Amino acid sequence: MSGNTDSETFNTDELVAPEWLNAQFITKVLIEHEQASELKVTDMRFSPASAKGDHYASIMFRAKVEYTTRKGASTKSLIIKTMPEQEGHKKEMLNESPIFKTETGMYSTVLPEFERILREAGDYDKLYVDCIYHSLKPRQVMIFEDLVEMGYLVIRDREVSLEEVRSVYSKLAKFHAASMKLQQEQPAILKGYTNGTFDKRKSLEQGFIRTGMTFFVELLEKEPELRKYKEYFENIKGDLVQQLMEEWAQRRQNPQPDPYNVLCHGDFHLRNMMFKHNKATGTFEDCMLLDYQMCNISPLTVDLIYSVYMLLEPQQRRDHWEDLLKYYFSVLVGTLKKVGYKGEMPTEAGLWKRFHQRKNFHFFLLSTFLPLMYAVREKGIDVVELLQNEEKRKTTSFIEGYVKDVKILLPRWEQYGYFKDA
Repeated sequence: MSGNTDSETFNTDELVAPEWLNAQFITKVLIEHEQASELKVTDMRFSPASAKGDHYASIMFRAKVEYTTRKGASTKSLIIKTMPEQEGHKKEMLNESPIFKTETGMYSTVLPEFERILREAGDYDKLYVDCIYHSLKPRQVMIFEDLVEMGYLVIRDREVSLEEVRSVYSKLAKFHAASMKLQQEQPAILKGYTNGTFDKRKSLEQGFIRTGMTFFVELLEKEPELRKYKEYFENIKGDLVQQLMEEWAQRRQNPQPDPYNVLCHGDFHLRNMMFKHNKATGTFEDCMLLDYQMCNISPLTVDLIYSVYMLLEPQQRRDHWEDLLKYYFSVLVGTLKKVGYKGEMPTEAGLWKRFHQRKNFHFFLLSTFLPLMYAVREKGIDVVELLQNEEKRKTTSFIEGYVKDVKILLPRWEQYGYFKDA
């Protein structure tokens, strides 16, 4: 029932499906989904649902299922997402994590409400793929329709185009706008979504979080044109993560009204979205956002800053990031007006003020996450090994493309006054 796969291409914990993921379980799921008590599974094959580097905080399988009902024979491709069961770094880091509960709530309650808000305003954009089954006990499991069967693909072997990025920002803007409307109408629905990156203390104790700035400072020393920034980062490298944690904690403990607070996606990077193109013409048709397990109430600039480092291509970061964020903002305001939002309307000046206020978040992503993004672009990269192996991780801070990026970004942030308190 399990096909042969390549361990150099796929995550090792996704090569063999767990014993509980069997015909009996899938039969139960499909009976409930299709309301067909006579349904019988006749054949089933499992394979990994994603490649190395696509994701980390879960394990995913694709199930090709053949079955019969009174209507006759049918086939269905399902994506099954669950938590890691193999002992090791991934299971240890995610043990007792709330991310699965968060994502289940998103697909079962929040995202349908967002789409209701958009539909009532005449906007028929699709924000999420249908989840046909979810459970937190006895195992954390979610099952989705297979987007690949609908023509969507993850971008791995080429750069994302400006057209595709604009589409992604449009979906994000509508997601944010719907969350602002929902906070206004039914704030209780979003009350529990408070687990962002810097709320997860256990995750922030991981070695790759703590060493990113150390390697970054070594890079600044090595490159003559970057040495003038070394003293600034040398002074903050030991406190940066702690400061970010304290900022997040203060926001949770003493929340202040802010028209820029939204439900953020929380992990807005290229591998958490899929793109669809017309098979005949190759023209772009749609994108779909994925992985809503990090969603949390935060300033909307959290997603925007994250996207600059984790979504955009180097040339887009250099030449187009301001125009892209302005486009996002235009869709946000347009959607807020369309859905009848009655709160204080955000302004572009307010957006940029908050974008530049979060310089520590910029520095964290630039020093710690961006080099990893360069690394995972390499075919067959083992993310688990990269996160655990300090020497391999250190090499990512000296990748040629990453160094070029740093040489562009630091002077830009200097122009915006990020180093005035040096």
